[in-house]
Amino acid sequence: MIAYRVLAALAVVLATACSPPRDRWPRVGLDDCHALIQYVALGDSTVEGVGASRPDLNYVSRLHARVRARYPNARVTNLGVGGATSADVMARQLDRAVKRQPDLVTLSIGPNDITRGIPVAQYERNLDAILGRLRHETTALIVVNLLPDLAVTPRFARGPQVDVVGRQTALFNEALARKAREHGVELVDLYLPSREEVPAQPALLWRDGYHPSDAGYARWAELMWEGVAARLPAC
Repeated sequence: MIAYRVLAALAVVLATACSPPRDRWPRVGLDDCHALIQYVALGDSTVEGVGASRPDLNYVSRLHARVRARYPNARVTNLGVGGATSADVMARQLDRAVKRQPDLVTLSIGPNDITRGIPVAQYERNLDAILGRLRHETTALIVVNLLPDLAVTPRFARGPQVDVVGRQTALFNEALARKAREHGVELVDLYLPSREEVPAQPALLWRDGYHPSDAGYARWAELMWEGVAARLPAC
C-alpha cells in the first residue's frame, strides 16, 4: 500500500516538476554552439564513477561527450566524491561549483543520506540550500535526478532492510521532486526506470550489486541527456 501511495504521489509531483517556467531556462552561453561551456557535476560515488571500468565510461563523462557533440568547446569539472551526502555537497562541493560559473550543472545525491539515517526533512533543507545557491548565483541549466530504487539492488533486495530502504528512497524522491519544482530545475526520473530495468537486467549493476556498471552508466547518461537536451536552445 505504501509503495502504491508513494508512486502515485511521485507521478503527480513529476507532472508539474518536469516543466519549469520558460523564464527559468538558461539565458547565457548555451545559445552559442561555439561558446566555452562549463559543465560541473556534483554528487556522490555514482558521480565519481565507482563501478565504471574507466573514468571516461562513468555517466558524467558520457554525458559530457554528448554535450560536446553540440558544443565542441564544452569542458567538464567532476566534483563527485564517493560517500558524499547532501551536507557534503554543501560543505565541500558547492562553493567550487559556483566559482566555476557553470553553464550546466548536474546533481545526484541522496543514497548516502538514506543509508546513514539522515532524516528526509534535513535532506530536503540541504537540497533547498544547494539549489537556491545554484539558481541565484549562477545562470546554469540545472539538472537533478530522482534516486534509483535502492531496494531493487542485490545489496538490499534480499535483506532485512529492503522495506525501509524502499520507503525511504520513495520519500527522498518526493522531496527531490518538490524542490525541483520550487526552484524550476530540470528533473530526470531514474526511479521508475530502475524499478523496471534493474531486476530484469543484472548487467546494469557492478559486481558489488549496488553501483552501476559500464552498461548502467551508459543508461544513466542516456536518461540524463534526455533531460538536458529538452532544455537546450537551438543554436
